[in-house]
Amino acid sequence: MKWRVVIACAALVVLAGCSTGDDAVAQGGTFEFVSPGGKTDIFYDPPESRGRPGQLAGPSLMDPAKTVSLEDFAGKVVVINVWGQWCGPCRTEIGQLQKVYDATKADGVAFLGIDVRDNNRDAARDFVTDRKITFPSIYDPSMRTMIAFGGKYPT
Repeated sequence: MKWRVVIACAALVVLAGCSTGDDAVAQGGTFEFVSPGGKTDIFYDPPESRGRPGQLAGPSLMDPAKTVSLEDFAGKVVVINVWGQWCGPCRTEIGQLQKVYDATKADGVAFLGIDVRDNNRDAARDFVTDRKITFPSIYDPSMRTMIAFGGKYPT
């Protein structure tokens, strides 16, 4: 038991040493970094100027007879993840997203996936099943659901 306390304290000291307090949240709406394109200043639109997505709904990936809608998550913060089983970065991040979902769902955070450009529904289902993903996804091979964002979604 003593070792657990010592290890936990050591981890906190290391994490505190990594923090400068000068992160993007502390700075406000901009932060600087170096990107391959040379752009170093990123601006985030204030929430009141972002707009709202349109009617966001589509068939469930796992149950085609069921429609999944953004309205299903009224009153919750919703993390929307656009993905495809063919997408390398999507394959890498999906497990991490599941961990965050598991850690935050009791706090009123919902996750909604939008599976795009997967013409083989079975391949997308296998991807979700094999990785034990439990948050719902809309099956949107033609990207029609994405139109509901009207250009108002992060990339």
